[in-house]
Amino acid sequence: MTAKLFSPYTIKGVTFKNRIVMSPMCMYSSHNQDGHLQNWHRTHYTSRAVGQVGLIIVEATAVTPQGRISPQDLGIWSDEHINGFKELVGLVKEHGAKIGIQLAHAGRKAILEGDILAPSAIAFNDHSKTPKEMTKADIAETVEAFKIGAERAKVAGFDVIEIHGAHGYLINEFLSPLSNKRWDEYGGSAENRYRILREVIDSVKTVWDGPLFVRVSANDYQEGGLTPEDYITFAQWLKEQGVDLIDVSSGAVVTARIDVYPGYQVKYSETIRKAADIPTGTVGLITSPIQAEEILQNDRADLVFLARELLRDPYWPRTAAKELGAVIKGPKQYERGWM
Repeated sequence: MTAKLFSPYTIKGVTFKNRIVMSPMCMYSSHNQDGHLQNWHRTHYTSRAVGQVGLIIVEATAVTPQGRISPQDLGIWSDEHINGFKELVGLVKEHGAKIGIQLAHAGRKAILEGDILAPSAIAFNDHSKTPKEMTKADIAETVEAFKIGAERAKVAGFDVIEIHGAHGYLINEFLSPLSNKRWDEYGGSAENRYRILREVIDSVKTVWDGPLFVRVSANDYQEGGLTPEDYITFAQWLKEQGVDLIDVSSGAVVTARIDVYPGYQVKYSETIRKAADIPTGTVGLITSPIQAEEILQNDRADLVFLARELLRDPYWPRTAAKELGAVIKGPKQYERGWM
């Protein structure tokens, strides 16, 4: 049986050479609070391209200064950020990988000076700052910021854009009734709580016609919160809007106890994929090549997102190929030691 993990996957004319995706992971390594790329980022992302990852997604990148998780986050709120991303895109593509960027706004989980924004004036926890409830003008400005961020990402040459709608950040805060207590058209019903994500997608699509992913947290793990079944409805709406793939994670909109075990989030990807008939990516303690292959062979997801395992082993694709009996080419400079 041919390893599906090493089969190509094409979306809107963009082909990933395999199904291995580097999940976006914040590096908190930008200096001077200016959101610019550093040498660390160039080394970090390019080394995974050398390691033969099919798609690399750059960490959560703030569409506004106020939308950063921390002062050390990357940003795409200024045209001055474009050249750094152009350089990074070129370095990664030189080694045969495709590259995406996750556009993000931290919402109430921002750890910054000054006001932070959220759908409702509810702090994340007892140690967090109470956010300012967003006005409709704030919402409109944020939607526009996602659009302009997408425009800059296109100029920089990215292959994929992912909208961050997970992990308790702004869009996830609007989606979940645990963090959204609004009484206007952005709160209450599922349709209203989805409205800002709908507007962000519609706005982004006016400037971006490439592959579009959305990351979601498919379970709030708390009574009264969202469940995978709720996300079937959201996924159907995402599909109607032309989203190409849902990157399925879970948790972090509120503090909660989560039973964590290898592949614990795969079932959420499988549920959404089958019920909404939309491609998905899955993530969450996926470390073994056999585990990744099982997910794909049983159509539980279309792409496998690796996070910490790729921090530990930038050459994990080579490890996986050897275990699964697949042959993949490495850099010609490494040929004497690759196989």
